Amino acid sequence: MDMDIQPPRRTFIRQMAASGALLGVAGLSGCTASGVAEEVAPGFRHGVASGDPLADRVILWTRVTPAHDGEGDVAVRWQLATDAAMRQVIAHGSVVTSAQRDYTVKVDAAGLLPGHVYYYQFAVDGGDKSVVGRTKTLARGDAKQVRLAVFSCSNYPAGYFNVYADAARQDNIDAALHIGDYIYEYESTGYACGQAEALGRVSEPRDVLLRLEDYRRRYAQYRADPDLQAVHAAMPFIAVWDDHEFADDTWRDGSVDHKTSQYGPFELRKHAALTAYHEWMPIRVPDASAPDKIYRSFDFGGIVSLHMLDTRLIGRDQQLMLSSYYDEHRRFDVEKYKHDVCSPRRQMMGHEQMAWLEEQVSRSTARWQMLGQQVLMARMEYPTAVVMGECSPTNYCALKKRAEADPSCVNEKEQRWLSAQTLPCYLDSWDGYQADREQVFAMMRKHRKNLVVLAGDTHNAWASDLRDAEGRQAGVEFATASVSSPGMEGGYPGRDPDDVAAMMVDLIEPLYYAQTSKRGYMIVTASHEQVRCDWRFVDTVFQHEFTAATERSLRVLPGPGNRRIEECYG
Repeated sequence: MDMDIQPPRRTFIRQMAASGALLGVAGLSGCTASGVAEEVAPGFRHGVASGDPLADRVILWTRVTPAHDGEGDVAVRWQLATDAAMRQVIAHGSVVTSAQRDYTVKVDAAGLLPGHVYYYQFAVDGGDKSVVGRTKTLARGDAKQVRLAVFSCSNYPAGYFNVYADAARQDNIDAALHIGDYIYEYESTGYACGQAEALGRVSEPRDVLLRLEDYRRRYAQYRADPDLQAVHAAMPFIAVWDDHEFADDTWRDGSVDHKTSQYGPFELRKHAALTAYHEWMPIRVPDASAPDKIYRSFDFGGIVSLHMLDTRLIGRDQQLMLSSYYDEHRRFDVEKYKHDVCSPRRQMMGHEQMAWLEEQVSRSTARWQMLGQQVLMARMEYPTAVVMGECSPTNYCALKKRAEADPSCVNEKEQRWLSAQTLPCYLDSWDGYQADREQVFAMMRKHRKNLVVLAGDTHNAWASDLRDAEGRQAGVEFATASVSSPGMEGGYPGRDPDDVAAMMVDLIEPLYYAQTSKRGYMIVTASHEQVRCDWRFVDTVFQHEFTAATERSLRVLPGPGNRRIEECYG
């Protein structure tokens, strides 16, 4: 196990801190709860960011903090240099922002060299300058490896962003992937807010997010966080949304939490959330006429073709509900349930996105096809007796062990439990859209590709083999824990978290590894020889002082005889 105790910042972070470029908490002291300073000179209180790197360009982002509400146009200058001191400037320009785009700034800086590190900075008239950010373009065919930091589920009131702080200190990260729930939309008394007041992290605005100004204020609050600013300043981000950038369990035309009678048309709320996301995230819009279409691909030097998918908004049909398959006598219709979750009419991605993905995969010559997407693709099916509440997970695992040791001690009812089929029960994931999942697996098999899926959403860490409906190995899935949202530990109070994780591995057949109680992220390192995933966790999100450790490392090898999870040695 590799452990650091508050490791020192690496060269760039150290240089910037020494020069005062990283403002930290002190630089935010003039902010209101929304992150906008009152009666101060224009500045850059939400840091800088870069994103969507290509071999010859990258998006540069910042936000100007206006001196007054309703201030008019603001001219912002930008520079791009090859050195952190900003002496070797190779590109520069000017852009105008205003309240119409919440004073955010995006520049698509082009004409760059592949696989190069660059530094960038913004300034406004009067001398105010932003911090200096570091970014990197994608390599072409001469790359030896690709290193990605993978994040999900960063809930501001649930704890400090120590995960981001640790990631900002890592060396040689080519890009960060944020695969959803960058913000949460709940009211200040909503989900995971139990310690928010004590931590000084009460959500703003206080009410649930509905209007454009609501989403803007929530992004401003998050982006005022110094740890989030540090990781954005250290590496380019490639991001997609999940549900909480909109509303809980969002699908194409609604959300489980959105009540039209109370909140108005969902389409208006979706448009507000979309607008704020594109303003505040360093994302390049593939089609300006369709801002909801954010699926896109990135090629890392012949090693990885990364396809960022939208499994949430653009094509998803409404989620099925397990409860709707009980009749008036509380009998569960297993056959109808299985038929519906496997129905080819149910879509997760939509036909257009699926066709786009196949085109990308078929054209790619990279060693690995990597899907950056939101929810678990692996089969997370439970024994029927557990799903139906006839047997607890703990007792079922004990029954399995007892039956393996002495089959004669199992009674008839227990034997039925053991021999019954498994059932999916987390229907917001790919388990609820199995025809689309089979189509993705068939696509990879048809084109003879090595598949690695990256997932988030559940707040827990997982590693699973991906198998199709006939049991054929299709690839692997690495799923990250959350940045701050609580995991399964709350469901098993007083129980050893390692026992809970072991129980999950015992219950779910394709599951290889689980960590169900810690906050963290993944570092995924890809080469022509393997893809390795290191799960890195912090020991607390309730104090600024923390330790971080790489707790588990697994890998997958390419080729039809491999493409399954195995241990890392050395």
